[in-house]
Amino acid sequence: MNEYFDVLNENGEYINEVASREDCHKKGLYHKAVVVFIISIDGKKVLLQQRSSNKKLWPNLWDITAGGHVLTGELGYQAVIREAKEEIGVDIDKESLDFMGCTISEIYRGDIIDRHFNEFYIVHRDIDLKDIILQKDEVQDIKWFDKQEIIKRVNNNYDDLTNKVGCWNYLIKYFKITD
Repeated sequence: MNEYFDVLNENGEYINEVASREDCHKKGLYHKAVVVFIISIDGKKVLLQQRSSNKKLWPNLWDITAGGHVLTGELGYQAVIREAKEEIGVDIDKESLDFMGCTISEIYRGDIIDRHFNEFYIVHRDIDLKDIILQKDEVQDIKWFDKQEIIKRVNNNYDDLTNKVGCWNYLIKYFKITD
């Protein structure tokens, strides 16, 4: 199944163009992506996913709770809700989402030029891992991480984590604000 994204200009504005995932990544067209971190109610743990070994980018590394591209006609919060359900089988409602901010990212790996306007969200919820349903082609494992362990890994050159700098910076900033 081919996915289609709204193409944005370098300022993040819609330009009334739609392109496939392949074209966006081949031509370096700007498009939107979303990230959600599920944090335990007590604020001490974060649910992270381990990316599948067959992923082109960051295989086998620990990553955000869920996230992905915003499809044509979708808003960021709608994509977060969809991605959480697809990747880990968790239902999120709009009212539980806290918007943290956004960044621009550019990733060049092999023949992929991935230019995103990223939106970051937080959800506070305690989830029993046995209730998780993994999308096996995307996610191979899921685990609660202590926030201090995440900070340590980020400070240790993203030890076994994806090096998605914007994602981790927003999460650590959130930790500092809420401590």
